[in-house]
Amino acid sequence: MVMFSGIFVFFFFNLVDTMTEFERNLHQDMISQLHNFAAVGDTAKLKALLSHSPSLINAAADNGWTALMCDRSIINKSRQTALDIAKFWGYKHIANLLANVKGGQRPTFLSNEVIEYENYFGLTLLDRRSDKRTDTKWLSKKQSHPTTVYILFSNLRPFVTLSGGIESSQQPEVKLCRLYHKDVEQCMNQTEEGTLIFLGVELQFHMNLLAACNGKVLQEDEEDGLVAWFALSVDSISAEKFKQKHEGCYFLHPPIPTLLQLPEKEAGVVAQARSVLAWHNRYRFCPTCGSATKSEEGGYKKTCLKEDCPSLQGVHNTSYPRVDPVVIMQVIHPDGNHCLLGRQKRSPPGMFTCLAGFVEPGETIEDAVRREVEEEAGVKVGHVQYVSCQPWPMPSSLMIGCLAVAVSTEIKVDKNEIEDARWFTREQVAEVLVKGNTHSFSVPPRQAIAHQLIKHWIGMNANL
Repeated sequence: MVMFSGIFVFFFFNLVDTMTEFERNLHQDMISQLHNFAAVGDTAKLKALLSHSPSLINAAADNGWTALMCDRSIINKSRQTALDIAKFWGYKHIANLLANVKGGQRPTFLSNEVIEYENYFGLTLLDRRSDKRTDTKWLSKKQSHPTTVYILFSNLRPFVTLSGGIESSQQPEVKLCRLYHKDVEQCMNQTEEGTLIFLGVELQFHMNLLAACNGKVLQEDEEDGLVAWFALSVDSISAEKFKQKHEGCYFLHPPIPTLLQLPEKEAGVVAQARSVLAWHNRYRFCPTCGSATKSEEGGYKKTCLKEDCPSLQGVHNTSYPRVDPVVIMQVIHPDGNHCLLGRQKRSPPGMFTCLAGFVEPGETIEDAVRREVEEEAGVKVGHVQYVSCQPWPMPSSLMIGCLAVAVSTEIKVDKNEIEDARWFTREQVAEVLVKGNTHSFSVPPRQAIAHQLIKHWIGMNANL
């Protein structure tokens, strides 16, 4: 009996060891299958296997890898990184995503074609002629010339009028109200220095060309034929007088969305004028010493009136209008067929747009894109590609539009930054662009660079 019991115990533990070895081998086989399914992208089999054994997602194979090991700094038992493995087995898409984000390979679904886009607020009627800003004699002469165009602003709001309408059977169009010296002469004599900005000259009008066509050569003392434009900021009292005097004209308010109603080339003029006037309004005194300043160079420079101010020595950017760089990015899912859009609390109901944020001092555009996306949505970004930019005069930003390829997909929204963020499919976004607002969500209007970035992505080849 004792001998039988000993034999039984021997066989029992031997059986247990055999079963444990079997289970261990089965477990490793399942891990191996999971990794093979992941490598070839067989999502159906992946789902089936994980639904049966969800813990496999973090299980390590014999080589030390897990299915989700994408950290480029981690190596396996053979001293290989995920990038090394992806390159060896020819998984180009994965290799693109894992490549060093600073100067690494470009994801295959990004375009190599260089296209120069023309965004709203980026077009203009004018040649800025910055060379004329220091020619005080020329500027003075142009200010009183009968062909010179003046556009008015009051509290950064442009003076506009409606053209077209019922009589012309066309939709009324918002346009700048173009005034002339005779209209503003009295106001200019009462306006503080620094509120008059030289914007440039009309691009399409040059009397030298017209004179050449007529076989005439302009003499040095003759008028140059350039039609100059100036922006003039007036106080609220003067603004009311102009509205009374020019029936049908009014000051646009609020800036958004009303500024988006202007013809594109006039919008570019407003962007230039509004940004410079905003700088004058916000920087009335020398930022170096706090003393009074005087306006120079057609309104594009402020000089401190204190003789020993450090700003008078050398070149100081405090003396010139500021431009605030902002990155705005269309974040693309690693599969190339989804994009990340977010919304802020102040956005219209249901509107989702591209993530954006200010570039910090000493920061590159690419790093600003990566930092802002991770701060706002918790998503890590690899490759960054510039697309186009847009002046945004609220009051003086330059929107730098980029495509950014995500290397992680889990969203963790910072509620202090944005209200929500989601991945949207290419089909969902395309439907919104074609049909306009849907019941589910909407995107910004075509005048916004966010709309153009989204449209640019939709137009890209989705084949990976």
